[in-house]
Amino acid sequence: MTTSDIQEDGEPTRRDFIHIFGAVTAVAGAGAVVWPLVSQMNPDASVLALSTKEIDLSSISVGQAIKVMWQGKPVFIRHRTAAEIEEANATPLGALKDSAARNENLAGSIDATDDARVTPANGEARPEWLVLVGVCTHLGCIPLGTASGENRGDYNGWFCPCHGSHYDTSGRIRKGPAPENLLVPPYEFLSDSLVKIG
Repeated sequence: MTTSDIQEDGEPTRRDFIHIFGAVTAVAGAGAVVWPLVSQMNPDASVLALSTKEIDLSSISVGQAIKVMWQGKPVFIRHRTAAEIEEANATPLGALKDSAARNENLAGSIDATDDARVTPANGEARPEWLVLVGVCTHLGCIPLGTASGENRGDYNGWFCPCHGSHYDTSGRIRKGPAPENLLVPPYEFLSDSLVKIG
């Protein structure tokens, strides 16, 4: 660089402009190349179609539970009896291994009361219906429950036989190695007999 390339007043020269323009063009070109690569990682329409699922509840009798698939995960829907609801409400929070509600429909840190576990996105709690992601929080197994008509585990809820985790009638971990309660997915009631998950 010669002294003739530097202006004494500190203003950029033509060469400075060419360097800046080249750098801006290179950044824009890199963005044009990277954008399609990142964009192609977004879920396609078939995956987005699976993001919600509607389930008819009219065929589920009191005391029965079903398992449906949502986004590749099992979801337990249980039509609880009055005794199951009473048992879940009577459990003191101090007896729980995990005191967090783990309900995706509620914002913030909420205690794992039974009411907090059965609150849907639209806030219209129906304690007789329990909706849970059926994946054990220990190693991702699928706990056994009332789909066969029998309660399983020490707390009449779900039991993961792989490592011995016991969940109660509200899906809260009570005994075993699982560190957290079963997750409550985003859901809402569309009518008295129709629930939408997702």
